[in-house]
Amino acid sequence: MKLLIIGFSQPAHVGNYLVSAARQLRLDYQIIDASGAEASSRIGRSFYFRMCGKRPARLHRFGTRVLAVCAEMRPDVVLSTGRAPLDRSHIVRLRELGASVINYSTDDPWNPALRASWFLSALPAYDAVFTTRHANIEDFRSCGVRSVHFLPFAYDPDVHRPWPENIPTGAPSDVLFVGGCDGDRLSLITAIIDAGLDVALFGGYWNRHSKTRPHWRGIADQDTIRSASAATRVCLCLVRRANRDGHVMRSFEAAAIGGCILAEDTADHRQFFGPENQAVRYFKTVLQLVQQAKILVADAEARVRLSAQLRERLAAGRNTYADRLAAMLRLVEGRQSNVMRPDQLLGV
Repeated sequence: MKLLIIGFSQPAHVGNYLVSAARQLRLDYQIIDASGAEASSRIGRSFYFRMCGKRPARLHRFGTRVLAVCAEMRPDVVLSTGRAPLDRSHIVRLRELGASVINYSTDDPWNPALRASWFLSALPAYDAVFTTRHANIEDFRSCGVRSVHFLPFAYDPDVHRPWPENIPTGAPSDVLFVGGCDGDRLSLITAIIDAGLDVALFGGYWNRHSKTRPHWRGIADQDTIRSASAATRVCLCLVRRANRDGHVMRSFEAAAIGGCILAEDTADHRQFFGPENQAVRYFKTVLQLVQQAKILVADAEARVRLSAQLRERLAAGRNTYADRLAAMLRLVEGRQSNVMRPDQLLGV
């Protein structure tokens, strides 16, 4: 099978993880970096995002390039990620060239901060959409997508792995959180800080607030995150409200890296991590968050037990990006041969 991936190829992006997955599956693949559709300057990117309906500056030029590569490569499947810079005409033409065109929807297209009419109008042209959230499945169907499937995020075992025990870790902390400073997250993190716990924060915009600025450690690569995970007592896992998340990329990444996880109580997290206190602890309210964080910070034995149970649970599942890519390709092949059932898709 020949696979063409449209996505961001930089580390920590899903496109990059899918390249690794394609390599692990020994596929004949290429990736076209989606950044080629953007303006070259920050000002230009900001202008098109704010003033031109979030349309990439070089959308049509990028689509033309994709079509040229597809005409030469003749892929069986074109897999785009997120809000891929392909408009409806590009997708239709790719299908005319004989490719099945699918999208791995990693952000909610109906999130007000991301919603773009040009992208929503392109969605019905896809052969299938795989979404990481249950909450927007009906939205995809309502806008005309013919085949919609829930497919969670995952982890890359080459990237998301425990920090070596014989190598010094980063600075210690009570609670580690990796992710952007959304408004609903800010109130949760502030409550933990006010409770007197030592918090380490990685991600964007935490430095904009006086309460969180002293705890901000910047935007880091995965090795730094792995080191910080080994040095903390509790890894906090939060979803994004605006994205209608049931889980996030960090959900599987934190579990694969190792450590004791305190996760927001969602149906997805319970599906992946099991019931309360089996492999992780959960919280629903700010009060529960602070209470559980304090209990775990003070109970080293519980942290060790939960971490070990989580590693066992993760090892028993099929939750790598290679598993996710294989699931998507199985469904495409099944649709073509008429033998694939939707309940055969997931192995989580």
